[in-house]
This record gives sequence, structure tokens and C-alpha cells, in this order.
Amino acid sequence: MDLHPGEHVIYEGHPSWRSIFSFYLMGLVVVAAAVAIGVVADKVGIGAGAAGAILLILLLVGWLRRITTRYLITNRRLQIRRGLLAKHTEETRVERVVDVTVHQGVFDRILRIGAVDFDNASAQQGDLFRFAGIASPENVVRAIDRVHEDSTATPTATGE
Repeated sequence: MDLHPGEHVIYEGHPSWRSIFSFYLMGLVVVAAAVAIGVVADKVGIGAGAAGAILLILLLVGWLRRITTRYLITNRRLQIRRGLLAKHTEETRVERVVDVTVHQGVFDRILRIGAVDFDNASAQQGDLFRFAGIASPENVVRAIDRVHEDSTATPTATGE
């Protein structure tokens, strides 16, 4: 991300690996099924080979899903960037953030992850900016609070 003059990074991160834990669990079920099919078909070597290939693909896809999503908070804007080859970027200005909400279910609390929703001052209902699968979401909330505190503590150019 190209920073504007006077802009600095407050928070930068990716979804936690724990946020795709269910994806990995489902993949392990598929791996176990491949081994079971190999055992039943009396082709244990083929089943183990298929399971190994599936496991490698599972790990690669999970890693790519996580690493190709980037969350950024600067003293001026919030940004979500997704994609490896094709990029999709969402951005909003920090001063437009009117409400910050953390969502953590029971499973999320166990894994110490959560989603942070930034409700911005938009005319559209449900226009939501979300950092999903964040480790320690309270740190993100503190970061946005710091940005808001710094912006209100800084005197304006008109001397107010």
C-alpha cells in the first residue's frame, strides 16, 4: 500500500490460521476418507498417496486463503486487500467509522479469534467493513480507538 504524506500504519495483519481451522478439519475428514477407501479397496498405497496429495493441497490452499487477505489500519484509512492474481481492495476513511463491534462465538473465544465490524457513515443500509478471523480482535479495536483519539487531540488547521 502506498502511504500518503503524514500517514503511518497502526495495524497490519492477516486472518489467523485458527480462523480457517474448520477448513482444515474438513480437509482431514477428506484425507481420512481417502485412506479408508484405499484400505477397503485393498490399495493402501494408492489411498495413502491420495491422502498425502490431498493433505498437501489442503495446506497450500489454506495458507493461500489466509496470506492473500491483508488487513490494514493507518491513521487515515482502513483497507482490506484480497487476492493473489486478481486483487480486490476495499477501503474506507477512518473518520467515517461510527461504530466498531467484535463478534466472537464460543468456538471463536476458545480459538482466541473474532471478527471486527466497522460500521461506516454510509447511506447504504448494511454497508459493513469487516476484518474476519482476527487473532486478538481487541487489539484491532484498541488500534482504531487510538486513531480516533489522535485525530480528536490534534488541533485543526483553522485553530479550533
